[in-house]
Amino acid sequence: MTGGRKRIGVVAPSTRLTDGVAEAVTALAAELYGERAPEIRFHPQCWFSYGHFAGDDNARAEAFLEVANDPACDALWFARGGYGCGRLIERVLPRLTDAARAKAYLGYSDAGAMLSALHRNGFGGAAHGPMPNDVLREGGRAAVARSLRWLAERDPAGLEPSLKPGLKPRVRPLAFNMAILSSLIGTPWEPDFEGRVVMLEEVGEYMYRIDRFLFHITGSPRFRTAAGLMLGRCSAIPENDPDFGRDEEEIAREWCERSGVPYLGRADIGHDGANKIVPFDGV
Repeated sequence: MTGGRKRIGVVAPSTRLTDGVAEAVTALAAELYGERAPEIRFHPQCWFSYGHFAGDDNARAEAFLEVANDPACDALWFARGGYGCGRLIERVLPRLTDAARAKAYLGYSDAGAMLSALHRNGFGGAAHGPMPNDVLREGGRAAVARSLRWLAERDPAGLEPSLKPGLKPRVRPLAFNMAILSSLIGTPWEPDFEGRVVMLEEVGEYMYRIDRFLFHITGSPRFRTAAGLMLGRCSAIPENDPDFGRDEEEIAREWCERSGVPYLGRADIGHDGANKIVPFDGV
């Protein structure tokens, strides 16, 4: 690692962290770095329970603010996805300090709602990438190791391939789950797409819903200022009756053609152990 031992704060703005994950991730960090492993602070709120959520909105927002505004923490790592980040945006944004602006924020899936809001408000550290709870996935140890190396030392090895240093022209990326991005369209937290390559992935949605998401996303006038769309993996797609008759790439190509946004091929992101890291503002 460079720049000394990093401190990473973990909070759960969405769903409760699974038991045993903190121990597994801490042990993995020790395997990777030994005595110089980053200090990973799992906020107690990660194990709160309030219906679907890891605590009520106030508890989740206060935990997020505690970590984000702590100058001793170098990064805020979203514990897992689920649902809940969007409910906190208006509670959190007005109370973030200069210390919060100096941090990296790493997560994906539901975390994309908060990442978009942060990025839209000038926070330069937002990044899409694996979260602690991913350690339970097939290939999850490699995924979490990828994030630990990026958080600890900005290791470029875990970056989405189109972002690797030295490639020209330089890609200015954004990365989101389709359902989350679709829910942001038309809100004050819709991303600034201008000149950006937008990478999209999805999991567990019928093909017709993927079509619906892309209809909504590509219909946004702001989205039509993007430099292009890249399609990540769409996994665990339920069988549709009748069959939709088209796959996700055919759907993406059609909506890109209709909207005038270039289709730029596949992106190496998704709800799986191969999910790569996409920093929104530089690598």
